[in-house]
Amino acid sequence: MPNILVVEDSPTMRQLISFAIKRIPSSHVIEATDGVDALKKLSSEKIDLILADINMPVMDGLKLVSLVRGNPAYKDIPIIIVTTEGAEEDRKRALSIGANAYLPKPIQTQQLLKLVSTFLPT
Repeated sequence: MPNILVVEDSPTMRQLISFAIKRIPSSHVIEATDGVDALKKLSSEKIDLILADINMPVMDGLKLVSLVRGNPAYKDIPIIIVTTEGAEEDRKRALSIGANAYLPKPIQTQQLLKLVSTFLPT
């Protein structure tokens, strides 16, 4: 049963992503409001995949990616960056610091599910 951590400061967006993810059979969604909250959740639960926004208060998605990648316990967890930042440099930066994939908003549910399922253990 995959545990998917959704890190998004907007409650509406977080709900939207979580709702879409719940369509994946036997998946379990854990929600975090920012990078700091996400790190707390990571330390208390086994996470199989992280979906994170870039623009968040307290700690943004890019900082979260670099901290996760720098920690031997979490470094192999796939990370998908979900953001309105369509800017090419943001995408490149996210991927260069260790994100596995990048999904622009507005999110297409099918696209999200397809992307997520490619990273989940079968």
